[in-house]
Amino acid sequence: MLGGTVRPTPNSKRIGAISLLFGLFALGCGDAGGPGDPNGGDSTRTDAVVSGHDIVSGFSQIPLATIESIRNNYRIYYGHTSHGSQIVTGMRMLEAEDANYALPDLHEPGGDLGHNGSTTWATTTRTFLDAHPGEYNVVMWSWCGGVSDNTEEGIQTYLDTMNQLEEDYPNIIFIYMTGHLDGGGPNGNLYVRNNQIRDYVAANNKILFDFADIESYDPDGTYYPNGSDNCSWCSNWCSTHTCSTCGSCAHSHCFNCYQKGKAFWWLMARISGWEPDS
Repeated sequence: MLGGTVRPTPNSKRIGAISLLFGLFALGCGDAGGPGDPNGGDSTRTDAVVSGHDIVSGFSQIPLATIESIRNNYRIYYGHTSHGSQIVTGMRMLEAEDANYALPDLHEPGGDLGHNGSTTWATTTRTFLDAHPGEYNVVMWSWCGGVSDNTEEGIQTYLDTMNQLEEDYPNIIFIYMTGHLDGGGPNGNLYVRNNQIRDYVAANNKILFDFADIESYDPDGTYYPNGSDNCSWCSNWCSTHTCSTCGSCAHSHCFNCYQKGKAFWWLMARISGWEPDS
């Protein structure tokens, strides 16, 4: 399954309805566009949305009005530990380059998706959402190393638990995620378990931040099947291209963080109702 791929399934009517609701709110407040339909897109689309390596270049297409609308209308609950911080680091790199990309409202509880069927993260989510009713409208959790040593049953527990949260909190958008590369390649358990997540997303019209896919390809589209989370291709790429720098990208290269920051803005833009040109 390629990043940015959309597949028709019925459950995304909920996504469209949420986007339309926020779009009406934004128009009422005088914002240009609004996340429901900022650029003439169909706010009732019925497709899964995947943010992977192939959409990073699409970041430059996102209108600044859409970025501003996201900041004004979305509050994001993002649970992560060090690996998950790569996305936030990348977004801060983009903000350092251009203040128009100042971060949206992010609440960042510590913790991650755990190992082998752990659902502690879900309990934490419920407790927070119940204590802050109506305040947050996007939820995402990242993995640390919990996909590499997971089982089919453990990943299915993650998927089922996410789906239950979606059913119990129908006005909140939940973003699924794959686990970071571990050097195991196509024959490794991580590869199989990540594909389990991707297949579920495609079959059930979910929203996915494909963490591993972004790490697997350089901007030319060259695939590195045996890569790890340190992104060795990033160093090679940046030795011959101009790359943004940062103080630290946890476990990895700054360019890896930078790519993920772009990919997350793209995903939020798609959630908001924006449609890319192609």
